[in-house]
Amino acid sequence: MIRLNNKKILITFFFIFFPFFAFSNENNISEILSIIQKDLRTLERAVYSESFSNQKEKNNLNKLSSDDEEDILTRHLLKLNEIEKQFQELTNKYEEINFKLDKLSTRLSKVQSDNQLRFQQLESNTKASLTQNYNLLDEDKNSNVAQNDILPGSSQPSDLGSISYKDMTSEGDKQSIQAIDATKSVVTEIFVNEEKILPEGSPEDQYEFATSFLKVGDYNMAERAFREFVDNNPENKLSGNAQYWYAETFRIRQLYTDAASAYLEGYQKYPESEKAPINLLKLGISLVQIGEKDQGCLMIAGVKKQYPQASQSVLQKAKYEEKKFDCKKNKS
Repeated sequence: MIRLNNKKILITFFFIFFPFFAFSNENNISEILSIIQKDLRTLERAVYSESFSNQKEKNNLNKLSSDDEEDILTRHLLKLNEIEKQFQELTNKYEEINFKLDKLSTRLSKVQSDNQLRFQQLESNTKASLTQNYNLLDEDKNSNVAQNDILPGSSQPSDLGSISYKDMTSEGDKQSIQAIDATKSVVTEIFVNEEKILPEGSPEDQYEFATSFLKVGDYNMAERAFREFVDNNPENKLSGNAQYWYAETFRIRQLYTDAASAYLEGYQKYPESEKAPINLLKLGISLVQIGEKDQGCLMIAGVKKQYPQASQSVLQKAKYEEKKFDCKKNKS
């Protein structure tokens, strides 16, 4: 393309400057030819540099292989995972703050009711003590008035020793004491099991009801709901999904030991479930997080072997977690 363009440029220059060649001297012709050569070199350099840059960009684009694309996708997954972790941490902090606020509100209400009760008791006690003091004062006044009315030596005589010795002694060997009446009723605290929270209806409706707690971030109630669903419907097609979300309630709250046991139960009971591949992957991640790195890496590597037809996102996530935890180095 460059050579053809040069030829076209030469022809145009020839037709343009041919009249000058015909009617000029040899010196002028040589000067004109030197100027034309310089211009041609400048044009060749410009065209060559432009074509070289375009060719270089094409080569750079062609050099991007499938491995580079996978590395780019892995880096994007890493960024997404970091964003997901940050979002989970913010969610946990938000729930913790809400929980503390609920506790504070309950404590304040208890303190208010307790203070009100104490104030009522104090008021009643002060009133009773005042009335008792008034009564005592009245009795003292009456007794003083009576003593002043009775003159010395005017009281009736009484015999000394009116209480006999027999009255002070008893015939029994043991001293008798006054019996205390037994209590008629004993208050006992009866432990009541947690009430069922799933509504009456089909398993699909119950599963939708349980997932509603996840949507609002109430993971304690979601844990109870999914546990009850799995216990009531162990053979249902949604039980594997329910078991997975049951384990997720622990992972979100960073209870990794409970999460690992729940994922393991789902892996053993529901290996053909829709959530089986991601369940196995989360089981491996939880095992690594509680210190069982060898077992966790085996589970993460087993996702591709046991579930080769899993979704591409799950397989990419497993590959990323292997790199993140250095599972291949651990194997060697």
